Amino acid sequence: MKKGGRYDVSGLVEAQYEEGSQDMVLRNLLGIIDPDEMDRMEARALVKATDTLIREYDQEHQFTAADICYLHKTWLGEIYEWAGRYRKINITKDYFTFAMAAQIHKLMEQFEQNQLTQYTPCEFKNRAEVVKALAEVHTELLLIHPFREGNGRVARLLSLLMALQAELPILDFSLIGEHKKQEYIKAVHAGIDKDYQPREALFSEIIEKSISA
Repeated sequence: MKKGGRYDVSGLVEAQYEEGSQDMVLRNLLGIIDPDEMDRMEARALVKATDTLIREYDQEHQFTAADICYLHKTWLGEIYEWAGRYRKINITKDYFTFAMAAQIHKLMEQFEQNQLTQYTPCEFKNRAEVVKALAEVHTELLLIHPFREGNGRVARLLSLLMALQAELPILDFSLIGEHKKQEYIKAVHAGIDKDYQPREALFSEIIEKSISA
């Protein structure tokens, strides 16, 4: 994925970029150096992974931290050597620092024991309960940011699978559009104080628009 404007990482091994990419593309298994080509490759891989994972997980599955790693590996395993493994570098984005790398294993264990155990399988019949489940799981996973790259899309993929468990249609996150980007970011920051209402509002809109679409 591109470096430009996205992440500021410390100079460890996992921060290496592909030679010839002008520090715009992370070192990858395919030798891709063009950021646009990498964006297309990741997008195609995500479509393929989504189709595969929808077939693998049923309505009664309770997700675990290992499953989150598997989602990441299924998507990016043919692109990055580190796919499916927790990051070892600290990450800052837009002056916001995510969980320290040294704490990720512990935080993901807590995430499994708390949010994943409580909210999956996502079999709630009441729409408000589904929205609450999606919002809290999504926000907490983003705050941990367990992987070197692709955390937002893995969080959305998990939300999609949970929504299917709740017998909702496949969620189309593109429906909230670019104009919601700042709301999306603010919703993550609100999660620090366990305020999930901004994220709930976004999920309510996504669900309604996905159903109508």
